Amino acid sequence: MTIQDSVTDQETFSGAFQRIADNMERVIQGKRDVIELTVLCMVSAGHLLIEDVPGVGKTSIAKALARSVEAPLGRVQFTPDLLPGDVLGVSVWNRSDNKFEFRPGPIFNNIVLADEINRASPKTQSALLESMAEGQVTVDGNTYRLRRPFMVIATQNPIEHEGTFPLPESQLDRFLMRIEVGYPAREAELDILDAHGEADVLATIDPVVTGEDVEHMTEMLASVHLAPALKRYAVSIAEATRTHPALALGMSPRATLALQRVTRARAAAGGRDYVLPDDIKALAKPVLAHRLLVSPEAQLHGTSPDAVLDDILRAVPIPAEGQD
Repeated sequence: MTIQDSVTDQETFSGAFQRIADNMERVIQGKRDVIELTVLCMVSAGHLLIEDVPGVGKTSIAKALARSVEAPLGRVQFTPDLLPGDVLGVSVWNRSDNKFEFRPGPIFNNIVLADEINRASPKTQSALLESMAEGQVTVDGNTYRLRRPFMVIATQNPIEHEGTFPLPESQLDRFLMRIEVGYPAREAELDILDAHGEADVLATIDPVVTGEDVEHMTEMLASVHLAPALKRYAVSIAEATRTHPALALGMSPRATLALQRVTRARAAAGGRDYVLPDDIKALAKPVLAHRLLVSPEAQLHGTSPDAVLDDILRAVPIPAEGQD
């Protein structure tokens, strides 16, 4: 398969989006919704946290995305003894030139897989903050720009806590989305047995877009119309999280901007140049739930961020059609 013509308008945005998702679905069977959220995250210039039990395809999702885009993948296996330099790179003395030279780490790739990110120390976790927020790293006082597009896909196991360091709220807020993969349906698992039984499916798929195409898709999102009424709707949701009695921490302005960006991407993926209220509602949980902190009292009653968001989405009025 050859890479298609470059992405130039809304129609080709949708076509390129579907090509990437279809290509990934050859590897990840029965999880179209997860695949589409992953691609939405990438074209929105965001970072993704995949949280689920072992063996459901978290790592395969990152590899399939990197194989579908003509862009290098860097993988870091996070462990308690991992150092920031193992991720960012180090300065090494070069005897022949009589000076230090910088040797870049795996962060200098377009897609970076941070496997089991919560197994590394907070010091190493925090090494990712600058790169995720600003697309650059600073080592020994020197600042280096990262490749574009740049995306961190981090994975973690939510049920195993021994030897782990939970991600702080400041780090969680850097992730555009947090998603779960879940177990496949029966028919999908049978397809997995057929597809993965004897061959490495990842090795058989080729890129369908370039990194430049992804960059252009991201730039095109600025032309997707978000009506003032929908902007007010998003801000009303944010305000509701900040005053909800079950939450100790609500949405940050960064979260509101993230929601705006990814809803535009969903609209463009659907072939539209305008955002609908359904776009906001469909993306509220993957974009917002991990940024909300349930109060200790509410936790005692079993309240979850998802349940609070359901409550808020029911309570905040949806703008009427045609409302400006």
